[in-house]
Amino acid sequence: MLDDSYIQITLEIAKKGKGKVSPTPLVGALLVKHDKIIGAAYRSSPDEISTELLALKNSKENPEGATLYTNLEPCTLSTDKQDCIDTIIKSKIKKIVIGTLNPQPEHNGQAVKKLRKAGLEVKTGLLEKECIDINKFYFKYCTKSLPYVTLKMAITIDGKIADSSGNSKWLTSVESRSLVHELRSEYDAVMVGFNSVKIDNPELTVRLVEGRNPKRIILDTNLQLSTNSNLFKKNSDKNLIILTSVKNKNKKRKIEIYKKKDIEIIFVPEQRNGKIDLSKALSILAERKIISILVEGGSKVFTSFIKQKLEDEVLIFLSPKILGNGLPLCSNLGIKSLSKAINYTIKEVDKIGDDALIKFVRR
Repeated sequence: MLDDSYIQITLEIAKKGKGKVSPTPLVGALLVKHDKIIGAAYRSSPDEISTELLALKNSKENPEGATLYTNLEPCTLSTDKQDCIDTIIKSKIKKIVIGTLNPQPEHNGQAVKKLRKAGLEVKTGLLEKECIDINKFYFKYCTKSLPYVTLKMAITIDGKIADSSGNSKWLTSVESRSLVHELRSEYDAVMVGFNSVKIDNPELTVRLVEGRNPKRIILDTNLQLSTNSNLFKKNSDKNLIILTSVKNKNKKRKIEIYKKKDIEIIFVPEQRNGKIDLSKALSILAERKIISILVEGGSKVFTSFIKQKLEDEVLIFLSPKILGNGLPLCSNLGIKSLSKAINYTIKEVDKIGDDALIKFVRR
């Protein structure tokens, strides 16, 4: 097999760690000798030892003379137990093939230098685009100290996210809803605005597929979340976060009620328009090692993210329905002519049940 083919396998096994390893990256590793895989591993938790060391540990044969494949450059920091690069060198493998370099400044290219200095053949940059994409959350976090933000929208053909009364159940197919639950399990957090909570009373958990529940983040500028809401009542995992204005610090009684229910309250400065400063909020969330956020609505929240250019990608579940009247996907962006429209590139299109799923990124 070609080196590219083995790197592709590392990517496939690395995906087994989705939703389990944040804030560390998804990593797969293979040990190959005489065109036979003799060892393999993937990262399954953030506290696990180096995936490359696991592959060596799992080897069915003596690794001497073998080739090690990994989608991401190994780190150069020593753990309490052993130094990853030194252990790789001592294993006497002859070659290491790396999909892409580690984006962290303290790691970037350092492992490659150390391995080459020790006399190993090192090959880098194989399927690099794919290797970066599988760890897009990690790369954004390492390079910009911000979480990766995906806007998830469900709309009709005529661009409505709900009917005139605000009802959006069930706009899309069962298959689309299952995929959304799968996405939730892969992101660190889901985020919605207070109006969406008030109208839909969502749980924002993973129920239709197997997987962990994300943190639930509510943009609640005026600290109005009802104690009767599902989010309030079903916080046994202590994963509910409220982002609210600093002006609400004096609401001592309400804050105490929330804290007794193990709800984390983060006070964020306001912008001139009286809304929470989303850019600052994202920085605060990144400090808490939340490196990926799936924003699920509603219209005002989508508008704020788009207006401030804070989204990394947009996922639109397009339902084959027409409402005519209803709530629009986005409200006023201050754009008055087609020439000033925000332009996106279509990255992927898939059919999910009766719906179309379209992935967009800004041009």
